[in-house]
Amino acid sequence: MNIGFIGLGNMGSAIAARLLAAGHALRVWNRTPEPARRLAGQGAVAVATAREACAAEVVFSILSDDRAVREVLMDAALPASPGTVHVNMATISPQLSDELAARLRAAGCGYVAAPVLGRPDVAAAGKLNILAAGPAADIERVQGLLQVIGQKTWRFGERAAQANVVKLAVNFMLAAAIESMGEAAALAGGYGIEPAALFELVSQTIFPGPVYQGYGRVIAESRFEPAGFKARLGLKDVRLALGAAEAVNAPMPFGSLVRDSMLEALSRGEGEKEFGAVLGRAAMRRAGR
Repeated sequence: MNIGFIGLGNMGSAIAARLLAAGHALRVWNRTPEPARRLAGQGAVAVATAREACAAEVVFSILSDDRAVREVLMDAALPASPGTVHVNMATISPQLSDELAARLRAAGCGYVAAPVLGRPDVAAAGKLNILAAGPAADIERVQGLLQVIGQKTWRFGERAAQANVVKLAVNFMLAAAIESMGEAAALAGGYGIEPAALFELVSQTIFPGPVYQGYGRVIAESRFEPAGFKARLGLKDVRLALGAAEAVNAPMPFGSLVRDSMLEALSRGEGEKEFGAVLGRAAMRRAGR
């Protein structure tokens, strides 16, 4: 299949490489050219503009935030050719997702919101969980491609923005869990208990799974780099969740707490560091540890 791909950060590059390895033809574009050149070495065609990448049967995009999506897609690239299906994998606001869906629908194109759960190493292995929403016919058309990059596609309705809301809800739960882990580590540390021992206990008993295992190690080891997910992006997602909640009058007091913790961290220049370690340290810092 002829595919356009826009946005080649760590996650986008891993996803695009999976599609290339599966034998698809890719036209790729990124705001900084080096990632596109690397993929060109694997058989992709690096194009000069985002609009050129949109000349395809299916277009994937995964950009960093609402601002980037507006600048690259809304202002520079869309609409695509009639009949194209656009798969947007970015974590964006439901309001912007609705705008994109309407813009593409007016141009005779399909639109699927498909944010993912997983980090770049998971994407490289084709094990992402994909949260998809949009017209059923559009999802069916791209399902074979989603199977190349993910282990399961979770469907959340005909309105594309619903997938974005689910992603924001999941990221909020993740941030709230990390906040609680940091506070618990500060409590235990006050009594001479090492955070690693606390997290080993809970991750093997009452809270098994990747969140408490993975982020427990990150907090215990103060592993700020390499940043698999940067703190500034974590703050962006929490802000989006709060904005989406306000639109439907859903109070999120934990979200406000996490936002303020992240704002403090960014004021200290920690925005490019690992989200989990930064949020955990903020809780430790409040306890004087």
